[in-house]
Amino acid sequence: MGSFITPRYMKISNTPNTSSIITGFNLLGFPCPREGQIFLFLLFSVLYLLTRRGNGSIICAVYWDQRLHTPMYILLTNFSFLEIWYVMLANFLSDTKVISFSGCFLQFYFFFSLGSTECFSLAVMAFDRYLAICRPLHYPTIMTRHLCTNLVVSCWILGFLWFPVPIIVISQMSFCGSRIIDHFLCDPGPLLALTCARAPVMESFFGILSSLLLFIPFLCIMVSCALVLRAVLRLPSAAGRRKAVSTCGSHLAVVSLFYGSVMVMYLSPTSEHESGMQKLVTLFYSVGSPLINPVICSLRNKDMKHALQKFLGI
Repeated sequence: MGSFITPRYMKISNTPNTSSIITGFNLLGFPCPREGQIFLFLLFSVLYLLTRRGNGSIICAVYWDQRLHTPMYILLTNFSFLEIWYVMLANFLSDTKVISFSGCFLQFYFFFSLGSTECFSLAVMAFDRYLAICRPLHYPTIMTRHLCTNLVVSCWILGFLWFPVPIIVISQMSFCGSRIIDHFLCDPGPLLALTCARAPVMESFFGILSSLLLFIPFLCIMVSCALVLRAVLRLPSAAGRRKAVSTCGSHLAVVSLFYGSVMVMYLSPTSEHESGMQKLVTLFYSVGSPLINPVICSLRNKDMKHALQKFLGI
């Protein structure tokens, strides 16, 4: 990981006879007048505070309510903690909007690592629901606190080890021409567009890693949901069916929001996306989804709703 966090210089050449040395990139963000930049900064600051409040309330409610000290809610707490760190505020009020070379690739690494961890966490949560509904008698002996902790730690380790190699390789490429990234964060598409020569092998390798990261957990989630649905239809109690559907329904809603936007963004060639579409989709899964998820998780779960009301004094 040290290779891509070490500052280096990039030689750019706009004409055959002129060249200059730069040490960073210029994030274009959302081009608009100063008043618009202030409005966007205030808007995203409010959204970020709401996201922290929503996910932080879930973490605190689970911590203070002894009844929620179960694997399901421990996994939900881990997911909420992850969502807090996944949200990033762009540097809207900066006049230069310059990000250093090291800062750009560090942002690239942490943003994608947190996203990878979220993919694995959603799969583990689906597996937990499968065990709870399809194997209720064996659930306490299978999903122990020790196994739950190991699964959480494994999600974080896998998430942070999934993308270092392609990020390091991209950081060692030569960048020519403009240093302007038409985005509000360092994304692989705009970065690869600034390289001196096209790198189809690197693009394909990154695409394969992204596809595997998305499809493997998504397939596990879909299989778990199919097995849960089959088990739910066999339940004799209508109340039991409603509770199972409610629990899995909230998880499916979160999965749909996250995977729907991410698949649109990263499972087709990045060059096919307009910069405006890239920004909107990235905003949705990095800001909108973490903001909405606490609402989905709490409103469709009576135990969580009661714990939140007790914690917030409502």
